[in-house]
Amino acid sequence: MAAPVATAQTPPATPGTPGTPQGQSDVAQAIGFDKLSAFNFEVSDEILQAGTTNAANVAARTAQQIPQTVRDYDKKRIALKGFMLPLKVEGGKVTEMLIMRDQSMCCYGSVPKINEWVSVRMVGGGVKPIMDQAVTLYGRLHVGEMRENGYLVGIYNMDGERLEGPAEN
Repeated sequence: MAAPVATAQTPPATPGTPGTPQGQSDVAQAIGFDKLSAFNFEVSDEILQAGTTNAANVAARTAQQIPQTVRDYDKKRIALKGFMLPLKVEGGKVTEMLIMRDQSMCCYGSVPKINEWVSVRMVGGGVKPIMDQAVTLYGRLHVGEMRENGYLVGIYNMDGERLEGPAEN
């Protein structure tokens, strides 16, 4: 078994950390894809490509499809176990990636559903690539539609703080 890899060190947050409501802790809560992907999300043509005239209506319909129990994780620090798919590498370190529910989803398996991946941008530097093994990523999750040039590209993204892995399966 390989030793855990800790990168982009972030000191543990404590109650009263800036951005944390008074009296609440900012400790990462372990969640999994069993919760993030436990609902059906219908990607219609209208939701996939919202126009400027109906953007607010489409955003509301998109949000309605995400259960409140999942939306409650918005802007919360989490620890998420999944499989890394690097998207951007700088100086041998992964700075942008997808964390996916299943390793077979990236290249040769089934097409993942929109709620079976989290788009991640590492803050404070990149991490060592770890492929085909489960990792645990710590950071702040954002829940809701993510669009690029009007197209829906995801419903989860994360500000990645640190990575540990490979994780025990």
